Amino acid sequence: MIKIAVLGPIPRDTIITHQDEIIQKYGCVTHPTIALAKLLGNEGEVIPVSAIHKKDESDILELFKPYPNIHTDFVCSKHDKGTVIELRFIDQNNRIEKQTACMRPIVPDDLLALENIDAYIFVPITDFEISLSTLKYIKKEKKGMIIFDAHGPTTCMSIMGDRYRKFWVDMDEWLPHIDILKMNLEESQACWFKNEYEAAEMSHYNEEKTDHLDEMGAYILEQGVSYFYVTLDSRGCVVYYKENHTIKKEFIESILMTDVIDTTGCGDSFAGGLAYGFSIYGDAIKAAQYANALGALRTQGKTFDVFKDKVATNKLIDLHYKA
Repeated sequence: MIKIAVLGPIPRDTIITHQDEIIQKYGCVTHPTIALAKLLGNEGEVIPVSAIHKKDESDILELFKPYPNIHTDFVCSKHDKGTVIELRFIDQNNRIEKQTACMRPIVPDDLLALENIDAYIFVPITDFEISLSTLKYIKKEKKGMIIFDAHGPTTCMSIMGDRYRKFWVDMDEWLPHIDILKMNLEESQACWFKNEYEAAEMSHYNEEKTDHLDEMGAYILEQGVSYFYVTLDSRGCVVYYKENHTIKKEFIESILMTDVIDTTGCGDSFAGGLAYGFSIYGDAIKAAQYANALGALRTQGKTFDVFKDKVATNKLIDLHYKA
């Protein structure tokens, strides 16, 4: 029986799409949690770990209720500190974000009773939601791979709630405690700079700039990360890993969807696919295919009905990736 924990916020989201539709739902942790619940079926369990507002508790538990393999004992409203976000999309991929409430960070004490986990998926959306001590605790006291999304440490908020991209200046402190690191291209540019001139260059996102990735990938692997994934929007993703002490780089093309309705949660869903692929197959390429599949499915609607069971998801993957 596979057991996967998903750690991060469950924000109460108001989303204004690039087509000016308004969507209100709970996000972040909910995407990989429900996607994995459908994929695993009776072969595994999913345990969301999050701090939420008391007023959101009944709605969040109701959201997870249809899935008997989702265990909600670690969704906690005790401190009444959750996350509230507004996302206004400028186009299909870019958005303006505002945060009006902040969750209580997840700390080691929150995980004491969490046992026999095969994979921990960390999907923070702001830089304070996961403490470094939590990753250190898992590495020392627990078993299971750590999959970490860099969206959190590359995002901060102002006192007025405006959310901004930031440099992950203490990345070296985190890398030795991460098994699988995932980020998008914009986040990679906020992680890789070595002097003031490069910092200035990286401060403006350039969707065509990928020339830093090979050097960055080699560096991240040297710090102890086993697999480093960078998503490249609709193009797909690239993964770096070592094989016989040699750095390997593989590109896995995306599963292209013609009608994109809502891209919120695609990155979180991608992380869920990585956890499934590694837990079931132990294979970096297969994991990327599942990650691309869940990310693609996420774009297809406003609800969690977009996610499919194992048979339907495998059919999508086979259709796209098998020659």
